[in-house]
Amino acid sequence: MSEVAAGLAGLAVVLLLFLTGIELGFAMALVGFVGFSYIVSWKAGLNLLAKDFFDVLSAYGFTVIPLFILMGQIAFNAGIAKRLYAAAYAFVGHIPGGLAMATVAGATAFKAICGSSPATAATFASIAVPEMDHYGYDKKLSTGIVASVGTLGILMPPSVTLIVFGIITEQSIGKLFLAGIIPGLMVAVFFICIIYGWCRINPALGPRGEKSPWSQRVASLPEVIWITIIFLLVIGGLMQGFFTPTEAGSVGTFAVLALSVVKGDLNFKGYIKSVAESLRTACMVLMLIVGSTVLGHFLAVTKIPMITADWILELALNRYFIMVIISVIYLLGGSFIDDLAFMVLATPIFYPVIIKLGFSPIWFGMIIALTVMVGVVIPPVAINVFVVKNITKVPFGVIYSGVYPFLLSILFCAILLFLFPPICTFLPDLLMK
Repeated sequence: MSEVAAGLAGLAVVLLLFLTGIELGFAMALVGFVGFSYIVSWKAGLNLLAKDFFDVLSAYGFTVIPLFILMGQIAFNAGIAKRLYAAAYAFVGHIPGGLAMATVAGATAFKAICGSSPATAATFASIAVPEMDHYGYDKKLSTGIVASVGTLGILMPPSVTLIVFGIITEQSIGKLFLAGIIPGLMVAVFFICIIYGWCRINPALGPRGEKSPWSQRVASLPEVIWITIIFLLVIGGLMQGFFTPTEAGSVGTFAVLALSVVKGDLNFKGYIKSVAESLRTACMVLMLIVGSTVLGHFLAVTKIPMITADWILELALNRYFIMVIISVIYLLGGSFIDDLAFMVLATPIFYPVIIKLGFSPIWFGMIIALTVMVGVVIPPVAINVFVVKNITKVPFGVIYSGVYPFLLSILFCAILLFLFPPICTFLPDLLMK
């Protein structure tokens, strides 16, 4: 069997193993080890396996992953999201669809300290949906926006997806974080516009809530101010070079922990729960990186990434059309496999193509983040929809019917990035030269 044939067979086996229920990280490590051993030697395969596991799990730079995850879990268990939602509701709750708009605003603020998309969806499914039920909101709108708004965590800092992408492609995590801010805010604004337009067309979807007095609005602002300070401290320190990404994660986690303890929002039991949940998620992500590293070395000896890049370049197609094809592949792959896992699997294959086509790696990261955002809310593997369904007990069909209008926002943002790449590269170029 030729090296290329062995590589293609290995990729097919990875997908088959995943369908059996094996975690993709373990499947990639197993196939990478066996494939590398087959092409080179069993002794070399064993050395590769040991070296890759040791290098990844002992790398100081990878500690950024559990730190940012822990920061989000502490914020989640301390009830910060609930207070951010209350602050947003105080200002826009009286507008038609205002509770749904408050959900977008509250979740956008919460993303400043939580990089997990399912965690955001779970948080606001527990907080926002009951409130919207109380005011007679249609389940289609309430569950659809909660599932959709969780996707903002993929694009906006401190996104775990962008951290993993930066590690795989050896790009600056700080630049990726900055690049995601403007597109993330754009998607949030588009969400609000869709809510407003939808409720103007059909007012029964989102009736007005009670108008809050200005005293209540002012009283809700300190929570927003504290989160803004922490966000600026983390991202500003990272941007100015005061912190490495790992140090930024440490500072942000300590700041959120200190704020939660001082305000009495987090007890020891809540802290232990946050640590346990963070470890579980971080171990899953790190295992994906280990598996991807082993599989990547196997694919390197098969020369599949280089051959793929050369073949695509020989198609004589417009490079933006090629980028659309790659995005569709990510979208389809993420529809059947966990989107983060598929990104880890596919990026080493397509990244050389992007570089040869002359695209900015930072811009590519934003496009992939947008495709992952779509993947977490479309069937069959729509983790955010599953989370909302499990919490609210609303049928899948109702949630999906509420999600689809908001997909237009993500698609429109992707089109704008294709037409105007500086939308995402402007801040990194300006602030991190």
